[in-house]
Amino acid sequence: MNFHQYRYEALEVIARQIISKYDRNLLNEPAPIPVELIMERVYGLTIEFQYIRKNGRILGETVFEDCMIPIYERRNNEGYKLVPVKAGTVIIDASLYNNRSDGRFNYTCSHELSHWVIDKNYFTQLGETAAMTKKALRSSETNAAVERQANRLGSYILMPKGTVKMAYYRHRTDNNVVAALADLFAVSRQAMEIRLNEMGLLM
Repeated sequence: MNFHQYRYEALEVIARQIISKYDRNLLNEPAPIPVELIMERVYGLTIEFQYIRKNGRILGETVFEDCMIPIYERRNNEGYKLVPVKAGTVIIDASLYNNRSDGRFNYTCSHELSHWVIDKNYFTQLGETAAMTKKALRSSETNAAVERQANRLGSYILMPKGTVKMAYYRHRTDNNVVAALADLFAVSRQAMEIRLNEMGLLM
């Protein structure tokens, strides 16, 4: 089963469609994209906070079919246990719970939402969940490509091309335009710098 690889332009369109289903006005003025609300209210996803792995390597995991998945029971130091999880559940690592304004939380959510929107058939046929890791996956090249595409769509959701460009020209004389825009869109500075470079605005 091969996943569907989209052109970058198509991913930009998909990102705008995702945002518009919640509030098309978000594409008219620079503002943080409420990805958590989009997941819950538009796509009916349920977000749960759990310690996914002992080493904290996995930040998010999307469940496409009812199943049992391993969760690390950190509080009681009980190790891993299998818990039943319903389809449409996105598990976010509990380490991000107290940092929900942090760019990592938003990026993890948008990454998992991307899997739900464009990779659901792929993962369903594989019988697997989709997981976002802190480091690049060491599995097959296909999985690495799937993750890279979810990263890209996730960044397009959080940083829509039109409003990022609008914000850039408003703030380009700031001492640190990357930091200003990162704060404005509630993303990390690294994510914003990558997006601006991709758009050719920092060259």
